[in-house]
Amino acid sequence: MISEFLQYKFITNSLLAGILASISCGIIGTYIVTRRMVFLSGGITHASFGGIGIGYFFGLNPIISAAIFGVLSALGIEFVSKKTEIREDSVIGILWSFGMALGIMFIFLTPGYAPNLMSYLFGSILTVSTLDIWMMFGLSLILIMIFILFFRIILFISYDQEYAKTHKIAVDLINYLLISLVALTIVLNIKVVGIILVISLLTIPQSIANLFTKNFKNIILISIVIGLIGAFLGLVISYKINIPSGASIIFSLVMIFIIAKLLQLLKRKINLNRQRI
Repeated sequence: MISEFLQYKFITNSLLAGILASISCGIIGTYIVTRRMVFLSGGITHASFGGIGIGYFFGLNPIISAAIFGVLSALGIEFVSKKTEIREDSVIGILWSFGMALGIMFIFLTPGYAPNLMSYLFGSILTVSTLDIWMMFGLSLILIMIFILFFRIILFISYDQEYAKTHKIAVDLINYLLISLVALTIVLNIKVVGIILVISLLTIPQSIANLFTKNFKNIILISIVIGLIGAFLGLVISYKINIPSGASIIFSLVMIFIIAKLLQLLKRKINLNRQRI
């Protein structure tokens, strides 16, 4: 079955995309979950749709324009929420709706054939190009290098920013850097699972890993492995029963989460019974 599965180039590209998505989402998703930034990440995800629309309208690569728009949105949220009296959730809500509205407007204003929005909303990993693979590869390398070089600083900032400031760490600068990497990770993985579902790729593997460990580094490593398993199972399901790959990947991850949770509850019950005996 594997040889049959790998005989097509778009399948091998999809597997590479799944591997790279697992690495980038495993790393940055752990930071997001630890910092409790899931809602913020959702805002960046939907705001980046504005960049896709702008890209189509001006004849640019929509992923590159979305990456620029997403990073600017992320930096804007971080700056406005800290430098003004506007609450962060209000800023996120405004940019969330503005980005989606802007994207739809520009796409429908684009002359000629209107692109299929479904591939961006729900993902189409089978359409990942060689350029997409290289961009995801570059992002994964950058994330690995930054998290290795600044691991202790990122750890401090993730759990206690006030403590980090007492050690004269440039917390604001690191926050701007990390929020930019969050935006890039989100945008470059849109083709894998789509705008609607990408936040799941950044949170479900980490939630599964968190059932078994509280160690930041271990959560990253386990999340990457779980992401790989979910991506492969999702591709197989998508190939066999002809359903959208993004949805099947997330479905696989949710099933893994349910199984992991049941195993945890079973283990806890066995331990309680042993204690009673």
